[in-house]
Amino acid sequence: MSKFNYSFQHYDPKKHVKASLREKGISHKHAREIAVSIKGLQIDKAKEYLNLVIYRKRSIPFKRYNKHVGHRSDPQIMSGRYPRKSATEVIKLLDNLESNAEYKGMNLDNLKIINATVHKGICVKRFIPRAMGRSSPKNNFLTHVELVAQEL
Repeated sequence: MSKFNYSFQHYDPKKHVKASLREKGISHKHAREIAVSIKGLQIDKAKEYLNLVIYRKRSIPFKRYNKHVGHRSDPQIMSGRYPRKSATEVIKLLDNLESNAEYKGMNLDNLKIINATVHKGICVKRFIPRAMGRSSPKNNFLTHVELVAQEL
């Protein structure tokens, strides 16, 4: 089993707390846009926001991967989507981050997400059988998500 490192530099165990999600079958692009949108929020605000995304009340603004993405009625959001699967996994990661902070004895009301990083993971290569003895590749790309919060 390989050992994963965090991409966050200058980690101080006394004021920072971290959590990671490794090799999950979620969209890298959706996870990246969620990470950009929750960076700078407090943990409870980020959870509320992602729960509203799951119920399609608020949308995630797509800033980089926005080709052929429709506009949404949210204020100040031009193009956006509702990535439900990625949002549920990030909520689980936020719960993990919160429990790590509670274990360290930090104040949960003063935690702010200062780093949210998404990386592409490994590619699981498979084949789908087709007609006349042929086959087509079916590649599944996995995703890594890292969150670091700081007590203010």
